[in-house]
Amino acid sequence: MSAGSAGGAVAAVDLGATSGRVIVGRVGPDTLETETVARFPNDPVFAGDGLHWDILGLYGAALKGLRDAFRTEPGIASIGIDSWAVDYGLLRGGRLLGTPFHYRDERTARGVETVHERMPHAELFERNGLQFLPFNTLYQLAAEPADVLGFADTALLVPDLLAFWLTGAARAEITNASTTGLLRWADRQWDDALITALGLPRGILPQLIAPGERVGGLLPHVAEAIGGSADVTAVGSHDTASAVVAVPMQADAAAYISCGTWGLVGVEVEHPVLTPQALAANFTNEGGVDGRVRLLHNVMGLWVLSETVRGWERVEGHPIDLPTLLDSAAEVPASAVPVFDVNDPRFLPPGDMPARIDAWCAEYDVAPPRTRAEYTRSIVESLAQAFADAAARAGRLGGVDVRTIHIVGGGALNRLLCQRTADRAGMPVLAGPVEATALGNVLVQARAAGFVTGSLEALRDLVLRTHAPRRFDPVA
Repeated sequence: MSAGSAGGAVAAVDLGATSGRVIVGRVGPDTLETETVARFPNDPVFAGDGLHWDILGLYGAALKGLRDAFRTEPGIASIGIDSWAVDYGLLRGGRLLGTPFHYRDERTARGVETVHERMPHAELFERNGLQFLPFNTLYQLAAEPADVLGFADTALLVPDLLAFWLTGAARAEITNASTTGLLRWADRQWDDALITALGLPRGILPQLIAPGERVGGLLPHVAEAIGGSADVTAVGSHDTASAVVAVPMQADAAAYISCGTWGLVGVEVEHPVLTPQALAANFTNEGGVDGRVRLLHNVMGLWVLSETVRGWERVEGHPIDLPTLLDSAAEVPASAVPVFDVNDPRFLPPGDMPARIDAWCAEYDVAPPRTRAEYTRSIVESLAQAFADAAARAGRLGGVDVRTIHIVGGGALNRLLCQRTADRAGMPVLAGPVEATALGNVLVQARAAGFVTGSLEALRDLVLRTHAPRRFDPVA
């Protein structure tokens, strides 16, 4: 990779579904380093009308983290923000009208009914390319009370909302906008005809912006609060879009799994795949950096395991050591536990996961797990099978000859899951980098700042040279 300069530093705000971080990235032609300077919890809040994100708490924690970032690295040139998709805040005159709802809130069901009365999913898929997920933004907007939606003048997805508070510029970054269901794949613009057909207000959707473009400079009071000045740069603000930037893969021969709360399993293609087969398989086409398309399927992911462990911790009254639990699960024969459908909707809401696994087993007349080690092994086996199936299907749908599976994100640390995915897929799994989302965020900023240059492939080569993955070969 050729260099635009000797390198420099940027800051990434990375908001996940359970925690957030602020990271300083140092990037040059042969350098890609990250330093986490702040971590903070992301705990949803039940209010009288449902489940919400504590967005003001997250923003306050991000500001404190950015202050720590400038203390660590005063020469930060840029700030980029990524988060989960689909959720948004409504504003009027720059003022937030209410705390954003959590995508797991039950209100989305009425939005689905309202939208599908006007346009069935198959017709929506032809326009927006998205798999059916009951919490996609268009369903959430349809569930809003008419008076609230009518009063709002702007809707901003979570990372765009934080960027607005930092800069005063209201923009919609395109990778995240592609998850709303309101973007037209034909030209990657807001689908005015669809928005009108669904009875949604077009005026609340802001100007689109691509990864690498400048959002704006920091507002004076923000610069004073964090002790530094920098541009805010649009990155792949959907965290999976940033993660895929940092998958050290050959895109024509690999599938990726961005594995955290969700398991996003797919391939990278040049054009959306809007075939009847993709529709039937419930695959989605989401925007990627540099105009690429992420053809993928949402698998329930480590949410099932983490929610299971949280339930046990509530009973025990103390934390459970996950590595020890996984070690005990590894001693359980795979043949001794059921493989259940992790994508069954019953596993989406918070709650008693072992009881739901038992109910699934009873419904399908298979013996349920009995011990905590068996439940854990059952979850791992079920995830591994879902990952293997989705990777193979993604390759067929996208015309990609998948010969390797890359797992990035927190799931790359789960050796048992990586090995069993390799075993069930019958092909090597390359695990890492764990910090793929932060790395992708940092790389897009660094390229925009001129610290590195080159294509997406050149950025991935830098990742490979600085963050070599761990290989898991299938065992017969």
